[in-house]
Amino acid sequence: MNLEYSVYTSKQLGPIYVVSDGEAIVHIELFEEDWQQLCQKQPMIKSDSPLLHSAVKQLDEYFAGKRKTFGLPLKWKGTAFQEKVWKALCEIPYGETVSYADIAEKIGHPKAIRAVGQANRANNLAIIVPCHRVIGKNKKLVGYAGNRIDVKEKLLQLEKEHSKNCLIKE
Repeated sequence: MNLEYSVYTSKQLGPIYVVSDGEAIVHIELFEEDWQQLCQKQPMIKSDSPLLHSAVKQLDEYFAGKRKTFGLPLKWKGTAFQEKVWKALCEIPYGETVSYADIAEKIGHPKAIRAVGQANRANNLAIIVPCHRVIGKNKKLVGYAGNRIDVKEKLLQLEKEHSKNCLIKE
């Protein structure tokens, strides 16, 4: 399978790498070192295909505060449990947060709080599948891509600032 990618640069986070398999978005990478590791595993071609162009445009609208949800075909690959978690993440409203325990309860596994955290960490579609909206039960920011809570904080702050001004809903 040939993968293609495009790069969106946000003022808040810097370069964001968007990867497509030609049919759907399969990966969003926020961190340069993780991007380099991904490139070593799978060769990719830089592209401005219509799908990638649309993804970059929608990211731009999101960071400008004009988009609450994304209208892109997505393809994820995980366990049945992970996919349940990712679907639940997609239902968290823009500008709002829920706890890991809330997600565990929602998917019918109330004691699987740590497993929900691991599924969040395995999410390859950051921002679009909004794992940044999941926080600790004590309302503290915890667990974003390991120790990168600053990125979670920036995304939540962006949504808080723009939550009343968004124009595009899908």
